[in-house]
Amino acid sequence: MNRSEFIIATAAVLFVAFLLGWFASWIIHRVTRVTQSEMGELDKMAQSLHEAEETRDQAITYLQQREAELTNQLTQTEAELQAAMDGLRDAREETEELRNYIEKTQAEA
Repeated sequence: MNRSEFIIATAAVLFVAFLLGWFASWIIHRVTRVTQSEMGELDKMAQSLHEAEETRDQAITYLQQREAELTNQLTQTEAELQAAMDGLRDAREETEELRNYIEKTQAEA
């Protein structure tokens, strides 16, 4: 085999390798290509995810507000209960004082 035949054989082998690489790349690109319908589906999924996140954020905000309202209401109710208990205690003491006074006056009479 002389020099020119060797160069031609090497060029042919390199050309065949190039064609095989290009064909493999084309096949891979063809198989992994995202179609327009898949892009539409991905867009819908992204929109649904965004809406779900907004709904979650709104629910969290609502729950935090509701928790604050209930905590405030509980605090007010506890304060009212304490005031009612204090009033009841005072009324019992006054009632006991009046009973003692009445018993004293009846005992003296």
